[in-house]
Amino acid sequence: RRKASSRPMLHVPHVAPGDDVAALIDAALRAEALTLVDCDVLVVCSKIVAKAENRYLDLAQVQPSPAALELAAQSGKDPRLVEAILQESERVSRVARDVLIVRHRSGHVSANAGIDQSNVRPPHAEPGSGPWVLRLPIDADAAAERLREQLSATWRVRLGIIISEARRVRPLANLPPRSLAG
Repeated sequence: RRKASSRPMLHVPHVAPGDDVAALIDAALRAEALTLVDCDVLVVCSKIVAKAENRYLDLAQVQPSPAALELAAQSGKDPRLVEAILQESERVSRVARDVLIVRHRSGHVSANAGIDQSNVRPPHAEPGSGPWVLRLPIDADAAAERLREQLSATWRVRLGIIISEARRVRPLANLPPRSLAG
């Protein structure tokens, strides 16, 4: 029996639109002299998958809807960001100052539909463009399955792949108790 362990991979480069994430992970594993064996599980940050899928959005190009303007007034958020959140969401569960909790189109409940606003300027961005945000992968389950198939074939092992999004949970921790199922 193997003992469960985890460790970060330090040799994954910055990911650009169109990059082959499986190839980048494979190269990082080899650079770190790591070997995959049957039943290993790799946890992959959704941000690198989203970058490879070019899920960047220039908020300067977003026209807020009346619903976005109303929610922006309630939350204090940029109306263009609120519009991007609404485009990624099935419904709004909760609105408070600086908080917009939604049911993402993939079914999970999260703050801001998982949209990342930190350090997400794409490599192809024109000077003066933005602000930029990064949306979650189009279909994280399908992306995980593709990575599993590619890496399992390369390493000739059975793998599990989890596309993880840590930002979903953290913003919920500071809210007063209340149902988020809305």
